[in-house]
Amino acid sequence: MIVIGLMSGTSADGFDAAVTRLEGSPPSLAWEVLGHSHRSFTPELRAEIFACFRPDSGSVDRLCRLNFTLGRAFGAAVLDAASDAGLTIDKIDLIGSHGQTLWHEPPTDGESGSTLQLGEPAVIAEMTGVPVVSNFRTRDMAAGGQGAPLVPLADWLLLSHPTRTRAAQNIGGIANVTYLPATEEDKEKDIPGGHNDSKNGVMAFDMGPGNMLIDEAARLATGGAWEYDHDGELASQGGVDESLLAEWLAEPYFQQKPPRTTGRELFGTQRAAEYWSQATRHGLSPADIVATLTALTARSIEHAYRTFLPTYPDEVIISGGGARNRTLMAMLVDRLAPARVSTSDEYGLGIEAKEAIAFAVLAYETWHKRPGNIPAATNASRAVVLGSITY
Repeated sequence: MIVIGLMSGTSADGFDAAVTRLEGSPPSLAWEVLGHSHRSFTPELRAEIFACFRPDSGSVDRLCRLNFTLGRAFGAAVLDAASDAGLTIDKIDLIGSHGQTLWHEPPTDGESGSTLQLGEPAVIAEMTGVPVVSNFRTRDMAAGGQGAPLVPLADWLLLSHPTRTRAAQNIGGIANVTYLPATEEDKEKDIPGGHNDSKNGVMAFDMGPGNMLIDEAARLATGGAWEYDHDGELASQGGVDESLLAEWLAEPYFQQKPPRTTGRELFGTQRAAEYWSQATRHGLSPADIVATLTALTARSIEHAYRTFLPTYPDEVIISGGGARNRTLMAMLVDRLAPARVSTSDEYGLGIEAKEAIAFAVLAYETWHKRPGNIPAATNASRAVVLGSITY
């Protein structure tokens, strides 16, 4: 099948579309990326998304309209992605759309969680004439899971290695990792989520902030001229305040054992404003604040590796927008030694494309009625087929 995966992350800066050819079934899944494109949200649409993030401004009528507006944007992106890959839309067999997360509350203390992604799949299907798999997270939550992370199955299929332990590290708005133990060529490669899941050893969880706090600090530092820290330039001009960093690292979430997930609800603009105000009172310059928040991302990732991973990885493969931040990457190379740090580009998975490719894989699995979650990663009671199909 040729499947287009659509991904819009917690940074809400735009969305990626990956055209992927998939064949076979786990663990022998053959894959080829035929094309990738990124579309930025218009300033007006991005402003509306951010307004709808907030309970005080995200009214039901705005959410309803945004759902259809995003559906039209995603539908147009599918048509463009197929054209960019040199394909007519009738050659596309399936679409996997993650949608734009507006709210995500993982279950806590016996309370069930909830999650909401917008981008109406009926609009996408009507615009393209192609079946759409969407609403991936809710079935995992219905099975008692956190609804995230869902990328681990694709990470395991695309990036696991017979003899090397790897960490597939995504740094989008939120940082999340998939721990991939060596599969060992002389053993049968068990499917995570199946009967031998505990033996397989794949685990995944959200570390905490990826680019989200850095982006907001860059916006504040430049008076709104920058939406993110280009190549880590601002952070490179500042110094890290170690005492303030230690205080921020005391955040209880960082000590919480996996499975765990988080999002804009904890590390969004409100938290960024608190940190900015606190750092300003400490006398930090704007560049110092960006540098210290960049270090927060790097150190929280390091802390999670050394505290929660079963063994330290041989290799760390980084994807997501954070891989373009040179200052952050330099910090990670330093802090994660002796692991070899590289980017997913080296493995044929574009830095910005990898998560969109993952949702193409998940859609493919749903179409074939196979589970897409890994219970060890999400804490679901069992492996389940994810999503809903709109024909």
